[in-house]
Order: sequence, then structure tokens, then C-alpha cells
Amino acid sequence: MGMSTGAASSGGGSRRRRGKRRQPMAEINMTPMVDVMLVLLIIFMVAAPLMTVGVPLELPKTEAKALSAKKQPITISVQQDGSVFLQETPVDPSGIVEQLKAIAEAGYEERIFVRADQAAGYGTVMRVMALISAAGYRNIGLVTAQDTAKS
Repeated sequence: MGMSTGAASSGGGSRRRRGKRRQPMAEINMTPMVDVMLVLLIIFMVAAPLMTVGVPLELPKTEAKALSAKKQPITISVQQDGSVFLQETPVDPSGIVEQLKAIAEAGYEERIFVRADQAAGYGTVMRVMALISAAGYRNIGLVTAQDTAKS
């Protein structure tokens, strides 16, 4: 009535396992990939607001839908004090026509966005738009901020 401890049977079994090669694991560990994707998501969420045009303006709010642009348009900004910027470079309003004609290497069909501070004078914005038109551009758009408050 002895009791077997299984030492004899396990010794034979372990010798068999040593002789076999281990099969490579066929599963993909998803945890590191998910961690990397979450870090990238956070980075893009933080960086996206910083990618706007650098001239600080208080844009008027509207309920218009956002436009989709395939390539970066030319942006002209008008600040509250009447100063004018071409992209992020300050320019003299009288010299805008020559600069826009020099930019027009792709033709005059290129889109121009006019960003004006909501406190900027209507006459100033209209003079800038007239100068853009005098330079030969016809595809002019006014940029506003989307109104998030629903009435």
C-alpha cells in the first residue's frame, strides 16, 4: 500500500520535453501597440491647436460649416489696429498688390483667405479685399470661427 509520488513518471516526461524544441508563439501582443497609439493620439490632440496661423485675432463667430482645403491657401490677416499680415509676415497695405502678383506663380485661381479681427474696421477689411482683387485674385474667402453655442 505504498503511495506513488509520481517522481518516476515525471522524470521520463521531463526528458521528453527537453528533446523537443519550443514552438514560436503565434500571437501578437497588442498592449505595446495600443500604448503607442494612445501616446500619439494625445500628442496630436495637444499639437493640433498650435498649428493655426500665428497672427492672434478675435474672429467673428458664425454657424457656417468648415471648408475643406486640399492645399494650404494664402492667408491675409487684418488686426484690430488695421495692421495687415501676409501669412505671418507684416506688410504695408499699399505693397500687397505687388507681393500677391509675385506669389501668383500657380495662377490667380489660388484661394486666398482673409482673416479679420471682429473689432477691425469694415472699411479696412474692404480695402484689403479690393487690393486682393486688384492683384488679380478672384477666389477670396472670409474666415470666421465656428459658433459652438446653439440657440
